[in-house]
Amino acid sequence: MNHFAHLYLARPSVESRVGNLLGDFARGLDPEQLPAPVRSGLEHHRAVDAFTDAHPEVLACKALFSSSRRRFAGIALDILFDHYLLRHWDRFGHCNKSGFIHELYRDLEQGAGLMPEDMAKVTRRMVNHDWFHAYQDLDKVGMAMDRVAQRIRFRHQFAGIIEEIRPLDDELEARFLAFFPDLKAFSDARSLGN
Repeated sequence: MNHFAHLYLARPSVESRVGNLLGDFARGLDPEQLPAPVRSGLEHHRAVDAFTDAHPEVLACKALFSSSRRRFAGIALDILFDHYLLRHWDRFGHCNKSGFIHELYRDLEQGAGLMPEDMAKVTRRMVNHDWFHAYQDLDKVGMAMDRVAQRIRFRHQFAGIIEEIRPLDDELEARFLAFFPDLKAFSDARSLGN
């Protein structure tokens, strides 16, 4: 899952949201040095990723990509699933979508002191450029994927992957809608156990 979904699945606190986003920036960090609620969020992020990667609907989504791009299907799906979550906010959201996005941005700004510097830089860009409202538009999702492609340091065919996604959109969306309630139930059960 990508940034928006991880924040959506986090507990509604600054520390949990920072920890749930930290999973993408934790290389080299010692989790034992983190405040307990941040560490718990990081553990939740990792559990969500493991559940997602093993889910039959997600595996079926990855299999839809061409052999030249399948290596990057997980990255593309992470971003695309944020788009689908936003697209279906009326089904999954528990409050006003824009209000929730602004709450996330506020918590990320308040939690900047808990973040490694590279994460703080990314979250500043996330807030300043309003990534989550932008993720509602499939063209902008494609632009986000192309920005990821620019950071890959070896030859690849990830750039332009949105053109492969467009004809698959209905099937990918249907598989997301079959998968995401399972992930939400897993996340909720895990949160109750902690």
